[in-house]
Amino acid sequence: MTAPQINEQKLNELLGRFVSDLGATVSAGSIVIGEKLGLYKAFGKPNERTSATALAARTGTNERYIREWLNANAASGYVNYDADLDAYYMSDEQYFIMTDENSPVHAPGAFVLAAAALKAVPKMVERFTSGEGLGWHEHDADLFCGTELFFRPSYNAHLIGEWIPALDGVEAKLKTGAKVADVGCGFGASTIIMAKAFPNSEFVGFDYHEPSIRTAREKADAAGLDKIKFEVAASKDFPGTGYDLVAFFDCLHDMGDPVGAAKHVKNSLKDDGTWMIVEPFAHDRYEDNHNPVGRVFYSASTLICTPASRSQDVGLGLGAQAGEARFRDVAAQGGFTSFRRATETPFNLIFEARP
Repeated sequence: MTAPQINEQKLNELLGRFVSDLGATVSAGSIVIGEKLGLYKAFGKPNERTSATALAARTGTNERYIREWLNANAASGYVNYDADLDAYYMSDEQYFIMTDENSPVHAPGAFVLAAAALKAVPKMVERFTSGEGLGWHEHDADLFCGTELFFRPSYNAHLIGEWIPALDGVEAKLKTGAKVADVGCGFGASTIIMAKAFPNSEFVGFDYHEPSIRTAREKADAAGLDKIKFEVAASKDFPGTGYDLVAFFDCLHDMGDPVGAAKHVKNSLKDDGTWMIVEPFAHDRYEDNHNPVGRVFYSASTLICTPASRSQDVGLGLGAQAGEARFRDVAAQGGFTSFRRATETPFNLIFEARP
């Protein structure tokens, strides 16, 4: 057998990527700890120096663990170290990313999601052989709150000011008073954002996952939104008709029978109603998604989205990188005659479908 011809430069580049990836993977644990214990928020103001001793006292944590945690974050570039003062601080940019849950680039939620998803690896090793699915409800509970923390900042940044205005005539209906269903709502972040912005409209969020619906109700109560409703229901049997708008936020690709869901949506809409579909950004060809954004979505889809779909009836398994052409086909099979890309961000595609 001929010995492989190793290009040393390419090998070193690959090893460098491996070290970077390994560091990112292991550091997820530290970021989750920081989020759960409020360590980032306890830093104080941007650029304000904080010692390990002070941060430990401020948060009621162990100083030795805090010192190690701080150095892990400094090595990752999420905080900075002032050697002269033996103290740590965050720049304006670091503070914006790590502490502000309403920031459009809030990062810790993504790591809560990722760390929770990795707990499914032992189950997925078996599923790769059997081909069976893994339901959303079978994941670690941190996946549910991590998902909300990950997606809510983007919804806060884009939903009211960009996505809804991009839909033909929908914003005007919402302002005067419309009937809206938010399907696959999870903890209700998208539903609550819309209900706050359009108080004249009627909103109901649906999700098959009962614990998420309970949390959504609690969040709506905390926000003082007594008109909003949350009910347990799946995408193919949620109740009600005459909706002006039905919204699916980052969930259609998770469904086992997206065509069946599309047919039910069409039957639930008014004749001039709109189906709003928000999906992870993706091109139609595999090779065009082989990039950093595609890497995140394909990896998440391997552990979460595709198994979720395969755990349901039909089990189509669109995956988180399905692309516009496949969603257009789903809408057409569901009976929709109009489908277009209304707008996009680097992380999302926003589609408008009409009967």
